[in-house]
Amino acid sequence: MATKERPAIPENHPLPVGPCTVVIFGASGDLTKRKLVPAIYNLARERLLPDSFAVVGVATSQLSVEAFRERLDREGREHVSGELDPTIWEWLLSRVTYLPGDFRDPGTYDRLAATLAQVDAERKTGGNFIFYLATPPTLFGAIVRKLAEASLVREEAGRFRRIVIEKPFGTDLDSARALNRELTESADEGQIYRIDHYLGKETVQNILVFRFANGIFEPIWNRRYIDHVQITVAEELGVEQRGAYYEGAGALRDMFPIHLFQLLALTAIEPPISFAADAVRDEKTKVLRAIKPLTGEEVLTSTVRGQYGEAVTQGGRLAAYRAEPKVAAGSATETYVAAKLFIDSWRWAGVPFYLRSGKRLARRQSEIAIQFKRAPLVLFRDTSVSRLDPNVMVIRIQPEEGISVRFGAKVPGPSVRVGNVDMDFLYEDYFGATPSTGYETLLYDCINGDATLFQRADSVEAGWQAVMPILDVWSAIPPRAFPNYAAGSSGPAEADQLLARDGRAWRSLG
Repeated sequence: MATKERPAIPENHPLPVGPCTVVIFGASGDLTKRKLVPAIYNLARERLLPDSFAVVGVATSQLSVEAFRERLDREGREHVSGELDPTIWEWLLSRVTYLPGDFRDPGTYDRLAATLAQVDAERKTGGNFIFYLATPPTLFGAIVRKLAEASLVREEAGRFRRIVIEKPFGTDLDSARALNRELTESADEGQIYRIDHYLGKETVQNILVFRFANGIFEPIWNRRYIDHVQITVAEELGVEQRGAYYEGAGALRDMFPIHLFQLLALTAIEPPISFAADAVRDEKTKVLRAIKPLTGEEVLTSTVRGQYGEAVTQGGRLAAYRAEPKVAAGSATETYVAAKLFIDSWRWAGVPFYLRSGKRLARRQSEIAIQFKRAPLVLFRDTSVSRLDPNVMVIRIQPEEGISVRFGAKVPGPSVRVGNVDMDFLYEDYFGATPSTGYETLLYDCINGDATLFQRADSVEAGWQAVMPILDVWSAIPPRAFPNYAAGSSGPAEADQLLARDGRAWRSLG
């Protein structure tokens, strides 16, 4: 395939990354065609990749380079959002090569070293390699060890070698520690980039800017003014074809230590001394370490687990979790979790953080809601105003990225009546819609060596440390009434009661 030329980079544009080859282990899998290749294409479309760039796919499928390119051309373009630019697409495909091999076979890595040397010479990528492990977690340690044995992670003469791994980062605290030890036996911690695609979303990244670049918000971001925080990651879909994985994980392991705790950490973080990667990650880790451990009794009163059952909706019949493919008929795996947690710090003392996540809920909705304390009613005691609703700030992550603030305003008329008003900011309205998979920023940062949005070993372990008391109690006491919420609903009634006992209520899903 002939190399295509791209238009020149416009002025006042972010700088392209430097020369680099991205090596994708597991290149024939879904993640590559659905997320990684479209993300790389989007970076190329935004003129953020240099001509000295290449992609090497490694997988067990016995394919030629041309056959792999044809598969990407056929399958990858289906997942590119927006109108596909054929010139940029061909430019990208011309830089793709492929190597079949067994991930545990040393010979695969010898052939990979030879392939990388050839690609480096042809594309002038400077000997800079990103190794992206789009594989099952059980292979992480073996792949990194084999890369080290083949001298492919050695950094010298200004060349970088970085390793990207996807969640899950262990299944409990012990396994997370074991994985971290295994990885750092072969590579330095600074070379390891633990990726969470949630942190690639603009609104998530905007939390730090929102708080620390605006003088009106940070002074009230504390226990004196905030009543409570709700963090929701709700999914409309069920487990679909992930039943085998989900049976061994469950909603708590799948979502809390990584996704929800990262959102919690960014919400509760203290001002870092700078936006340097370790300065930000130091403060995030401090938040996770400050999560007050739940006692066994508190696990029973401050957490809720659920599993969705069959339901009939206007859209048709929704299957129960236990009827999903590769799920046990009497499965006790949770598909929903809600928890009430506290951060044991001066800023957040006494402020509850309510976290919930679940499958097959009423709507796909991810958000962080900051509810402020009510203003005193005393000023309005001689008016028709009988109650004042609290102010709420909502940071919406998906499906629509934006921020809204709710406040009270006088309803027009001769009497004093207060109505709620929402001020809404949508990224699409203000900055336009940019096609994205959530991986573009993370790949861009990784190639640039900016680890701010990636998890460090101590942060991963701190997250598991907070989850372990819940896992321990739940493993000892089986759930009593699964399934306990209907598919397409807002979750189990026990989750509503968790907040109702405190005189609060979840925000509506919808």
